[in-house]
Amino acid sequence: MTVVMAGCGDLGTEAGLRFAALGHRVVGWRRTPDHLPDAIEGVAVDLAGDLPRVPADTDIVVFAPSAGERSVEAYRRVHLDGLANVLDALDRDAVTPSRIILVSSSAVHGDADGAWMDESTPADPPTPTAAILREAELLLATRAPQGIVLRLSGIYGPGRTWLIDKVVNGTTGDGPPRYTNRIHRDDAAAAIVHLATEVTGPRPVYLGVDEEPAGSTEVFAFLARQLGVGYDPGPAAAEPPTGKRLRGDLLRSTGFTFAYPTYREGYAAVLAGEGTRHR
Repeated sequence: MTVVMAGCGDLGTEAGLRFAALGHRVVGWRRTPDHLPDAIEGVAVDLAGDLPRVPADTDIVVFAPSAGERSVEAYRRVHLDGLANVLDALDRDAVTPSRIILVSSSAVHGDADGAWMDESTPADPPTPTAAILREAELLLATRAPQGIVLRLSGIYGPGRTWLIDKVVNGTTGDGPPRYTNRIHRDDAAAAIVHLATEVTGPRPVYLGVDEEPAGSTEVFAFLARQLGVGYDPGPAAAEPPTGKRLRGDLLRSTGFTFAYPTYREGYAAVLAGEGTRHR
């Protein structure tokens, strides 16, 4: 059985390696496939261009592209036109996978003043790029009833050290705290594989977030302690955090367990140098 990774960057590569470890043939479509691990058959593909034939035994498709830049034009071309192109290729080649996983973002949920949100919360994209991601979700629902949307939030892990860099460089700012929601790259990849292979009767949408939303000042303070550097959150830190808090209970109800259930375990692993970008 073949798994096609339509978009095989850092996250797609980690998921692809996990599929391969389960015994699947994995084909990775990406613009520059030369450095993919040997376990993934790399094919040079522009997802919005002419696509190669889809292997006839493809049972799982994972659509996980990266736009490369945060512009409306790039998002539309890669996330929306690219998805339509992949679905057209499946029709063209008469291939009907049992699962199509669309990696989306919790950005499709609007902001909130500390409110809790889950999959039942109506999507309310606050930006033009988030609106395009929502269009892609609706396109999948219309054309592929077997499709599953996985909305990830705040991916971090090997090579994704933005918050750590802010603490080290003293650029955390002194504004009011905001709730942050995140998931370690390895858990995000594991969730993709889990939803594709382990869940009977899946729901159409899942939130991919760890078990503890946390205020930004709390996370910065933890990182500062781990790094042994100073951190002054400023007087605004006494204010209640704003932003949204996301629940990942639905994903956990399928039997999924996190290797890094909170930011503490995840960032401790990152700081310890655990994990690599290409295992």
